[in-house]
Formats: sequence, C-alpha cells, structure tokens
Amino acid sequence: MRYGSWPAPSRREPARPVQRPSPCSDTLPWPCSCQAATDELKRLAGLGVKAIKLHPHTQKFDITDPKVRALCKLAGELGVAVLFDNFNIVPGDSQHLFNLAVQLPKTHFVFAHMGGMDFRFWNLLFMARTAKDFFFDNIHFDISATAVLVADSPLEAEFVWTIRNVGIDNVMLGSAYPQLSLKQAVDALEKLDLSAQEKRKIRWDNANRLFGDKR
Repeated sequence: MRYGSWPAPSRREPARPVQRPSPCSDTLPWPCSCQAATDELKRLAGLGVKAIKLHPHTQKFDITDPKVRALCKLAGELGVAVLFDNFNIVPGDSQHLFNLAVQLPKTHFVFAHMGGMDFRFWNLLFMARTAKDFFFDNIHFDISATAVLVADSPLEAEFVWTIRNVGIDNVMLGSAYPQLSLKQAVDALEKLDLSAQEKRKIRWDNANRLFGDKR
C-alpha cells in the first residue's frame, strides 16, 4: 500500500494532508479476478479509506474493460472515490475516462494531472454541463506535475482558463511524489494567476469537502 500527501495545507492550516491509500499492482494486481478486486475494495472501504488509485499504464489494464467499470461502480456504492492516472500516457486516456464517469454518475472520480499536456480536452466539461440529465459533476482533478510544467510557461494562461472551465471547486493540488516534491507543487500553484480564494480551494478546501474530513 502506497500513500501520497494530497492536498498541501497552507501555513495557516494544520499539517495533516489527506492520505490517499493506493491499491496498486501489489494490492490489486491487474488483470485480476473480479472477486479478488471486489474483496479488496470492500476491505479498504471497511477501513475507512476514502479513495483508491488505479493506473492504466503501470498496471497494464484497459479503462474500457467491463471489470474496471464494475469495480468503479462498486466503489461509488461504498462511498469510495476512484483516482485514475490521467497524464495521457495511454492513447485515448481522457476520452475513455470521461465516458466512464458519465456512465457511473454515482461514483466520484479524480483524474490525476488533469490530462497532462493534453489538459485542453477537459474544457468539454463546460459544454457537458449544458446537456440536460447527462453530466452530474462527479469528475474532479488534481493538477500534480502539470502545474509544475506549465507555471511560467506560454501555456499558463490557457491552463488557468481550463481550471476555471472544469470548475475551481473540482480541482485539487497533488505533488506527484516521489518524482516531484510537495514544495514544487505548492510553488507552482502560487505562480498561477488565480485569486487567493481559488488557491485555497485547490490547496485544501475541495479535497477536504470531497473526502469528508470534518476535523
């Protein structure tokens, strides 16, 4: 079981980052039997875990596999969010993830890296919200790694525009540790042309609301 610190608290907030238990290849080997995955997910939910992480590239599975849909559906029923890597290493990554989330409106998804350098795709959420009974705002993002890449770059303004289009309330800060440090993530967020209130939501409030930490 691997853990990641997410999101980063500000100096005025208690130093208690949300812990993100990640059932990766050592806990949910893929492909695995449906029963093994189901049992592990139920075990984690029983321990109070708020989110699981799945990585299509590292774990070598297809997002469109019916077993993946079944597991994500169960996660929603158990009140567990599902975090997917979304750096677009796998072709069609964002498109498949969007379709999965639309099919499972009762499951909350967090798409890490917000599409990486293909972040523009997620501006479609602006239009998805205009379709009646189609999209139920169950998609969230962390901007780990991508924020570090685009801060102080020619793409920064477009990245900020995308963050606002997907909804400030749906965006969280992540570190992509151990590849990148938490300090790099925080520093990158501070460089983005966002208000102090928007940054606070990304840094703390949104994850606190999604994962139900009432302390």
